[in-house]
Amino acid sequence: MKQQSCNTIWHQASVTRARREALNGHRSAILWFTGLSGAGKSTLAHAVEERLHELGCLTFVLDGDNVRHGLCGDLGFSDADRHENIRRVGELAKLMLEAGVITLTAFISPFRAERELARRLVADGDFIEIYCNCSLDVCESRDVKGLYQMARQGQIPHFTGISSPYQPPDHPELIVNTDQAELKACVEQVMRVLTARGVVAAERDEAGDAIRRL
Repeated sequence: MKQQSCNTIWHQASVTRARREALNGHRSAILWFTGLSGAGKSTLAHAVEERLHELGCLTFVLDGDNVRHGLCGDLGFSDADRHENIRRVGELAKLMLEAGVITLTAFISPFRAERELARRLVADGDFIEIYCNCSLDVCESRDVKGLYQMARQGQIPHFTGISSPYQPPDHPELIVNTDQAELKACVEQVMRVLTARGVVAAERDEAGDAIRRL
């Protein structure tokens, strides 16, 4: 259960999210990439960020491993710690949303309840869940760190997909089959969703080859 700090009052800033978005020239949003370890979440998130950066968008990727070096460095991988990990990331992503940033999060986030908790922190349309669907066999074949092998040998407890469950999203905004499609095609799928939802708007120039942000 979420705890509420005592004797605190939310301060409403005069510089609002809408003003920041107007300055940036695009809406802010949370892109929540979820899937098994090795499904390509971080790879896709960073590739999408690169594409958005080329269009002049303000972006930031919250990567699962990177966050555990600082903000969540005190957490393990028990169910309770995973819950707290996602709670913290959800709150941070919400703040970055208010800052006008397109925030891309790449976390296994194995439990539906935790992902729904993060979704409920923000308004409808601000949270875009992207399921990186990849077979366990392919994920294991991509495992350069040998984590799956260690998990199967019992050396890593609570490893998602082996000794801890992964619950696929019921109704994600986008399913990307990262074990079948090339990275460029996956990026295009995400960009189409962002354009359709009005997060970014783009047009081709008269030559039809260069894309610029409106």
